[in-house]
Amino acid sequence: MTTKSAAERPTSKQPANKRPAAHLGHSLRPRQLTMMGLGSAIGAGLFLGSGAGVQLAGPAVLISYLVAGTLIIVVMWALGEMAAAHPNSGAFSVYTERALGKTAGAAVGWLWWLQLVVVIAAEALGAAALLFSVWPVIPVWALALAFMVLFTAINLAGVKNFGEFEFWFAILKVTAIVLFLAIGAALLLGLLPDVPSPGLSVIGADFAPAGLGGIAAALFVVIFAFGGTEIVSVAAAETEDPAHSVGGAIRTVVWRILVFYIGSVLVIAAVLPVGSPGLQSPFAGVLDAARIPGAGTAITLVAAVALLSALNANLYGASRMAYSLSQRGEAPYFLSKLTPAGVPVPAVLVSVAFGFAATVLELIFPEQILPALFQLVGSTCLVVWGSALASQLILRRRADRDGTELPLRMKGFPALTIFGLILLALILAVGFWAEASRIQLFSTLVLIAAIAAACRIGTKIKLGRRVSETAHRGPD
Repeated sequence: MTTKSAAERPTSKQPANKRPAAHLGHSLRPRQLTMMGLGSAIGAGLFLGSGAGVQLAGPAVLISYLVAGTLIIVVMWALGEMAAAHPNSGAFSVYTERALGKTAGAAVGWLWWLQLVVVIAAEALGAAALLFSVWPVIPVWALALAFMVLFTAINLAGVKNFGEFEFWFAILKVTAIVLFLAIGAALLLGLLPDVPSPGLSVIGADFAPAGLGGIAAALFVVIFAFGGTEIVSVAAAETEDPAHSVGGAIRTVVWRILVFYIGSVLVIAAVLPVGSPGLQSPFAGVLDAARIPGAGTAITLVAAVALLSALNANLYGASRMAYSLSQRGEAPYFLSKLTPAGVPVPAVLVSVAFGFAATVLELIFPEQILPALFQLVGSTCLVVWGSALASQLILRRRADRDGTELPLRMKGFPALTIFGLILLALILAVGFWAEASRIQLFSTLVLIAAIAAACRIGTKIKLGRRVSETAHRGPD
């Protein structure tokens, strides 16, 4: 039996500083939760970022994917344990608050929300650019605007409809990736008629053309690709049986993502050398090399759908985090308002605002906004993942000390959690060493400091108001 966190547990008498009781729905099904994890992770990072990663590191980008993939597996296991025990729409933000205090929890929540609103804009523009490349009629900014309107409406329609929509979206792109891997394997093995096989000669010729610096730079592109997988822990709060649903979703999502990512990138790196024009749209580039008529266009359309699916899932995650922050008094009150169907409409609208602004910027600065957006996120994922690992380490030891039963226990604890933290520290060390990622990391540190300071100031202001109100009312 699971329990609600203090932020979401109704009480008979709410203190003056608490939000009124409000509850999200519980209509997400396990299959929808599983596919949502895939939907949020298989998006711009794979279909566009994989080409950028190969361009930076060459075939050695596979090392970047293996390192980041190992880290996300450990993070998802840790998140799964906490989400099964305490399902909450604030997920790792709430767990960080429970383990490290209110300021840390609020800072992580706001950082993740900011990350997602940027990713939402990037995915709308990325999908529009892909569609424009095969159908150059409607300009990119107008297509992106249409996508933002459509998915805002979907997220306002209720979580049940959203979950079903996301399920079929994810099915489509998973099927496409499986077909891509089959064609790529046939190409590399020389099984396609009248098409010469490159074999593994491209990989063997120059495995790491940019050395360790290239691998480090690509690592942050790869981390961006895996970002969003943690939405499974957010969505657990709206499932009927979180303990069972989260466990199944975590196990399934982890191995599927690794197979899809590592397999796809291996094919891309083996077929498209550094400097190849095909790396701008790597999946289409590989299929064009396989000389399959229309396949390049088809996969480009699927890639656009994949980005829109990820946009859909990330908008859901951003709105639920904003709702949770409001419920805990860390965001404006109006963001916790729900419709009778349990939809946090104000939180959805606030979460899409930047995406709409990005379409206007694309109109003013064509083809400049998407690359800039990719540079804004990546290292922020490391902060969120690090907070999840640190929180699980503290909360699990606390639960074991108190004799608290957990519905889902992470195996290999504490060794695996500590291994994840060490791996994350090594990634940060390499990132600060490499010039290409150093600026991004420093920018993230400044952003975290600013968010934490704002949260701390907000907490002091609330405490001051509470003391003033108490003094004004006098003793009861």
